[in-house]
Amino acid sequence: MTINELNTRYGAPGRIVFRQGHCGYPEVVLANKFGTAEIALMGANVLSYKPTGHAPVIFRPTKRDFNRGESFHGGIPVCWPQFGRLAIPGMATHGFARIMPFTVRATQYSEDMTEITLGLKSSNETKSFWPYDFDLEVKISVSMKLNLKLTTKNTDDIPFTFTAGFHPYFLVRDCENVTIKGLDKCKYVFADDMSEHTQDGDFKVNNAPNHVFSLKKEIKHEFAILDPGLKRALAMVSTGNDSAVVWNSGSKIRLADQEEGDWRKFICLEPVTAWPKATGTLEPGKKHELVVAIQSSIEEN
Repeated sequence: MTINELNTRYGAPGRIVFRQGHCGYPEVVLANKFGTAEIALMGANVLSYKPTGHAPVIFRPTKRDFNRGESFHGGIPVCWPQFGRLAIPGMATHGFARIMPFTVRATQYSEDMTEITLGLKSSNETKSFWPYDFDLEVKISVSMKLNLKLTTKNTDDIPFTFTAGFHPYFLVRDCENVTIKGLDKCKYVFADDMSEHTQDGDFKVNNAPNHVFSLKKEIKHEFAILDPGLKRALAMVSTGNDSAVVWNSGSKIRLADQEEGDWRKFICLEPVTAWPKATGTLEPGKKHELVVAIQSSIEEN
């Protein structure tokens, strides 16, 4: 669809607006009294989220903008059908959904919510990466929170295994002054050397964390990122995940799309399911949902 066609069929003036994004790919802006979010239809990547009256929540590189096939360490990428690189031999790190164009399935809005539903189905192109039939849906809404739901449905006639996750880059003043709550007593693997440990107390971010935490078996998981530099707390609640990853590139790695020192400006807290070896099996006709809600609040002195 063209931008005009998208706006005619799915847009709403002042609430849901489609526009031409970087390198010609469509983007959509969701807006209401609670805030705004920008989403690239390529990869269903949330590029920005700004609650009304608050600083931006999501880090976005300035050196290179979002483009298919290029590295983009920012936004909230969708990692599917594998998170990382260990689940499916030969597949690119974090899978192929993040480099595929999603189609718009629906939009809706009310006084308190603005929402878009994006979809990706198996095709000849996806089968060049992965042989299964599937339906992947990403629902994103702005309300008092930023809400994301990733639904995986097996439309094949045989089971398949997969891993999945959201990879949010949270904007902070200095990542090494950030504290993360919600991980106390969780076992974790330091992914660089696969050594195993147990977290004691709140997690104090260090240089280049790459920690994969096994979460307690609970219906929902609650986390908080405390950032004294920006004087705010970011709350994240997730369901459908059994792991959480804390990651930052650190000072020794210069990512191609980031300026020197950009590593200090973000921390990734990532809800992940079935890492690292895709231990869960999705039967034909069944679905899995990964749900995340993100909220910003100003810390009181």
